[in-house]
Amino acid sequence: LSSIILKMHSFQISHASSVGLLSNKQEFPSFFRTMPSDEFQSMGFAQLVLHFGWKWIGLLADDTEYGQQGIQIVRREIRQAGACIAFSEILASVSSTSINSNVIEVIRRSTAKVVVVFAADTNLIPYMDELVRQNITGKVWLASDGWSTGNHFLKKEYFRTLSGTMGLTVRNGELPGFQEYFFNIHPSNDPNDIFIKEFWELAFDCKWPEINTNPVATTELYMNTEPCTGNENLKELNSDLLGLSNLRYSYTLYTAVYAVAHALRDMYTCKPGEGPFLNRTCANIRDFQPWQLLHYVKNVHFRTSDGMEVYFDRNGDALPVYDIINWQVTPNNTMAFVTIGSLVFSSVKGKSSITIDKPIMWNEGQTQIPHSVCSESCPPGNRKASRPGEPICCFDCIPCSTGEISNQTDATECLKCPYDRWSNEQQDECIPKTIEFLAYEDAMGTTLATVSILCALVSTTVLCIFIKYRNTPIVKANNRELSYILLLSLVLCFLSSLVFIGQPKTWSCMLRQAAFGIIFALSVSCVLAKTMMVVIAFNATKPSSKLNKWVGSKISNSIVLVCTVIQIIICIVWLASAPPFPTENMESHIGKIIIECNEGSTTAFWCVLGYMGLLAIVSFKVAFLARNLPDSFNEAKFLTFSMLLFVSVWLAFIPAYLSTRGKYMVAVEIFAILASSSGLLACIFFPKCYIILLRPDMNTRKSLMGKDKLST
Repeated sequence: LSSIILKMHSFQISHASSVGLLSNKQEFPSFFRTMPSDEFQSMGFAQLVLHFGWKWIGLLADDTEYGQQGIQIVRREIRQAGACIAFSEILASVSSTSINSNVIEVIRRSTAKVVVVFAADTNLIPYMDELVRQNITGKVWLASDGWSTGNHFLKKEYFRTLSGTMGLTVRNGELPGFQEYFFNIHPSNDPNDIFIKEFWELAFDCKWPEINTNPVATTELYMNTEPCTGNENLKELNSDLLGLSNLRYSYTLYTAVYAVAHALRDMYTCKPGEGPFLNRTCANIRDFQPWQLLHYVKNVHFRTSDGMEVYFDRNGDALPVYDIINWQVTPNNTMAFVTIGSLVFSSVKGKSSITIDKPIMWNEGQTQIPHSVCSESCPPGNRKASRPGEPICCFDCIPCSTGEISNQTDATECLKCPYDRWSNEQQDECIPKTIEFLAYEDAMGTTLATVSILCALVSTTVLCIFIKYRNTPIVKANNRELSYILLLSLVLCFLSSLVFIGQPKTWSCMLRQAAFGIIFALSVSCVLAKTMMVVIAFNATKPSSKLNKWVGSKISNSIVLVCTVIQIIICIVWLASAPPFPTENMESHIGKIIIECNEGSTTAFWCVLGYMGLLAIVSFKVAFLARNLPDSFNEAKFLTFSMLLFVSVWLAFIPAYLSTRGKYMVAVEIFAILASSSGLLACIFFPKCYIILLRPDMNTRKSLMGKDKLST
């Protein structure tokens, strides 16, 4: 018909044609319609899916042009909206001998809770009957206008399966004066209109006697039905049964007629000289050509009495407006098509707005929006990993790796934290890394600092005792100046450990190892000098010995000075060439920034320790060889014990130092300093303090000479 009208240079405004092909202006340039194209309905389903957050959708369509074209657009739009198709099945037409049982099995097994059905109700009925028979419930059915208001499905047997169905239908607009006109219909107003009489019989389930004049037939008629009297009242009938609540297609017809009327009015009100045609002429309202009216139809723009805007786009389609209906079971235990909102498309293609202004009842009486996904959303702290061979909506949630985060739902990848930050326990936020160093506030730092100070005080006390009793035999017996220097160096050894505590700075990194190396070299040099003096003093007593000239403080002081200066030179070269410096170690411990001292030159560091170890080994060897020599107050034995302890501590220190990091590495070095220094203090000076303070009777020259003779 549209092609024939085109050849006649006329136009057509359809109120019921929804096939998308009719929007092709190359084939149908003069076709208009007030019924929305099926393409908009298909896009509307995608908008509903997007609006309710559904991601896993099933598709059903009957094997007709209506179903196949509609579902094809639905599939495209749903995928563009970011959802996925769980299944897509074709329903055999009603003419088929049997339904496709595979379709029912697919629906039953599918995890998709939402199914879009683009079909005519006649083709859908046998499938719905089978779904009811198998008691398949819990689905949300999105119904196309081919069955969204199908009265067949209002039967009670469909309640469990189809309650909660949501459909799109043409807007049910207001027709001014229609109800008044309808209720004034009466056969007596137009006795010759047989259609009114037939309507009356159907509406009131009665028969007009005059329709059948055969007396026998009339008698049989009255036995089964009541006669129509004409006193029946249409207002007493249920308006839903009369269809007065569903004037959707009447409304599209109404707007089509009004579109022509407005076009004629615009043509009629055209002013000469301002017309749209050649030489700005107007059409003759009494003798116009169809193409002239076509011009005005294309440009018609008005609002209906209920406020709906009507105009035609470049494809000849009116503004698509749909009612969203919900199949709800009423308190009277009946099914009702309840309009819960609207879907309005704008002049921009694909743009629409959904308004829901009434409560929705879902299947099985649920009030919460059903959840339809293939995979649950990945919470922050995880990333999505696609499953091979499955749609993108089907994925696994993989926790982010350590040091990576995702701070949004359904993240496709995890983000690596900046170098100075680390992931929290939930893997959804980068938090500053814990800064670690041996602080004074730390329990371990406080303990070591306290021990260091106490040991320094003890050493100072011993030094004060030796100074006070400097003229007693036990103090004078073995070079008291060396004892003073050794005690002073031990005080500095204990205090040097304090430099290792606290946040490393450039000055503290340079000072700690240099001070440690020099002070310990001084301490061990003093021990070596003391030991050498024991050996020299013993050998000098032998007849014709040439060591007499080496007895005295000069040789001991020279030993201390030379041995210490060598260490000082090593430290100066170290600090001048590659000094230690503070650095941030982010590799040793996960989630921590260890502030530590980089030794600058590892070679120089081990040279300092190596030289100190060499002095200690030489001192130990000399002391060990001299342990049985006759000596005042067993000096050589105590020196041997002290150096044995010193060497043992530092031999244990090396593997412990290399196997730890951070504040524990610093604590190991401090412990080695305190332990070795305490060993020297205890082994060399505590026995002498015992004699000085508790056994003064032994601190006499007579006792000293007696011990020498006894030893001899």
